Amino acid sequence: MADSRPELQLGWREVFRNRPFQTGRKLTVSQTFIPHAPTVKSRIGAILSATSGNFLEQFDFFLFGFYASAIGKAFFPSESETASLLNTFGVFWLGALMRPVGAIVLGAYIDKIGRRQGLIVTLSIMAIGTVIIAFCPSYETIGIAAPVIVLLGRLLQGFSAGVEVGGVSVYLSEIATPGKRGFYTSFQSSSQQVAIFVAAIVGYVLNESMPVETVAAWGWRIPFFLGCLIIPLIFFLRRTLEETPEFLAMKKHPTAREVFASALANWRIVILGMMMAILTTTTFYFVTVYTPTFGKNVLKLSSQDALLVTLLVAVTNFIWNPIGGAVSDRIGRKPVLLAIAGLALVTAYPALHWLVSSPTFGKMLVVAMMFSFYFGIYSGTMLGALVEIVPKHVRTTCFSLAFALAAALFGTFTPLASTWLIDRTDDKASPGFWLMFAAVLGIIAALTVYPGTAKPSRVAKPSRPERPNSVLGVQAAPH
Repeated sequence: MADSRPELQLGWREVFRNRPFQTGRKLTVSQTFIPHAPTVKSRIGAILSATSGNFLEQFDFFLFGFYASAIGKAFFPSESETASLLNTFGVFWLGALMRPVGAIVLGAYIDKIGRRQGLIVTLSIMAIGTVIIAFCPSYETIGIAAPVIVLLGRLLQGFSAGVEVGGVSVYLSEIATPGKRGFYTSFQSSSQQVAIFVAAIVGYVLNESMPVETVAAWGWRIPFFLGCLIIPLIFFLRRTLEETPEFLAMKKHPTAREVFASALANWRIVILGMMMAILTTTTFYFVTVYTPTFGKNVLKLSSQDALLVTLLVAVTNFIWNPIGGAVSDRIGRKPVLLAIAGLALVTAYPALHWLVSSPTFGKMLVVAMMFSFYFGIYSGTMLGALVEIVPKHVRTTCFSLAFALAAALFGTFTPLASTWLIDRTDDKASPGFWLMFAAVLGIIAALTVYPGTAKPSRVAKPSRPERPNSVLGVQAAPH
């Protein structure tokens, strides 16, 4: 009886021209499949356990952005508030530059050893970085060692975050029921919004119960300490994870060397995946991490107003993500990606210009809700699309690398880019140009990945029977 293994290399023309032949580099990968893999007992439980690590990641990331001014004064003191803020966001960005490294190293580990074990390792590294930042003494106490230690914590967080999103997205996609991959993977992003919501509530209560001077001096550390306290709970949830049926169906798995070689052979797919993810990352970091600073320092609104807006954004982000995934499951990824990227292109700058012309809480809320809609629908769709176009046997590595590059080079650069643009142009709406640039890249990527069809399930041809011990080519997993 013929072996029904899926092919293991995604050919360039198959992905982007929908043709049933391969031209990509072929690699020999020793990998066999068990006909009947076990199924996940509880998908709801698996979703909660898998996404719990996202909570810690985004909880800390949001706090770093919201308390950027206080962190800057504590670790990067300067005569200029703008210079201090730029240094803080610079460290925030430098940590993100470790994401591609983590995507390659930890991604290969997860593709080889398993989704469950890999997600536990990434959580461990993330937890160490969080503890370092929470307990690091200030510059006034230990001098230059303070910013160095904070940078080390951010580098560790960036290293683990490089594969956290990809690892969780791949896990969710592999436990998804037929025809609902977009809906399942969207909960990776939705779970992050819970962290934003909780962090915003903690920040709001803190600001209401303590004087501004106290919060700026040491009160900002309290939410970070709370993040440290929930680490044991998240570890417990991660340890209850079951391995995915798709991974268990493979009796043998590619070596790290084979994973690296295959990921390199598919660099075009990684680049286009990065371009597709850029609008997700830039919009997310603008509407969550940068919005509190934008509201306080640029628009001169109160901290409570900025926090309340962020709180409501987290709620709507949580809602729009699964809706975007479900809609794209129904009508296809392409029309949703193009529609949202097109809207972002034509409305980003005009909306911000309208806001900064006469800032009010109501106007800031309207603009934030608009960007939240763009982010949620696009992200819920993009995650499913990215899982589908990357090679199956190096799915975690290629997904994580594409998303990590988008987050490192563009997404986490958004607060720094926005601060720099406003400082250079003296135009408070200038961050809109950064978001428009991201939208253009998203449109180009969507048109390239889906040149002649809107259906995500048609990106790759169904698997063909393979002769045993033959050289395997690369193909995306069928939807």
